[in-house]
Amino acid sequence: MLWAKALHIIFMVTWMAGIFYLPRLFVYHSMTDDQAGKDRFKIMERKLYRGIMMPGMVLTIVSGLYLWLNYGFSGGWLHAKLALVALLLAYHFWCGATIGVFAADKNTRSHKFYRVVNELPVLALVAIVILVVVKPF
Repeated sequence: MLWAKALHIIFMVTWMAGIFYLPRLFVYHSMTDDQAGKDRFKIMERKLYRGIMMPGMVLTIVSGLYLWLNYGFSGGWLHAKLALVALLLAYHFWCGATIGVFAADKNTRSHKFYRVVNELPVLALVAIVILVVVKPF
């Protein structure tokens, strides 16, 4: 079980790194005026999402399901954690849709919007870690 937990944490850290960095790229992309810069951000965003975030997300979910189904974790803390993971999944796919908006050069949101949105997953991560470690209920 310890190896499975270790892998789950590694995959989660990989996924979260992308979730933290991609909206930061959106901040800079929304501030860019030249087409060469925009094209560079489009490539960076696409590669981060497809090459790091998607595999990280899939492996996090698969390893989490493995732990849950094979070791029978239960309790209110798990339900709360799963709800927060569902929110992170929604955020993940919103990021993917936003890549499409930038790829079509149709972004209408400011860099300030993306700066605020960039901070939201931090709250989920803090809550998830507390739920898993402390198991308050």
